Amino acid sequence: MDTEKTTFRHESLQSIKGLQEILKSITKGLAKGVLSFSDEEGEIHLTPKGLLNLKVTVRKEDSHHRLDIRISWQDARPQSKKQLQVGHDRK
Repeated sequence: MDTEKTTFRHESLQSIKGLQEILKSITKGLAKGVLSFSDEEGEIHLTPKGLLNLKVTVRKEDSHHRLDIRISWQDARPQSKKQLQVGHDRK
C-alpha cells in the first residue's frame, strides 16, 4: 500500500484583520474544494470532499486564551477492481 505523508506548519503573529483574511481564504478554499497553503519553507495542497469532521477546543487560563479549530477528512478509497475467485474443489 502506497502512503503519502506531507506536513506543513506555519506560525506567525497576526493582527485580527490579518487573521480574518486568512480565515476568509480558508472558507473560500473549502467552497471551491481546494486548499493551498505555502510560505518560504514549503507548500501543501488539499482537496476536501464529502463530510468533514470539525473539532473546536477553547481554553482560558488566567491571561492566556486559546482557540483551536481542527478540520479533518479522509479521502475516499477507490474500489478494488480485482475479481474474487472462489473454488470448491482442489486440483
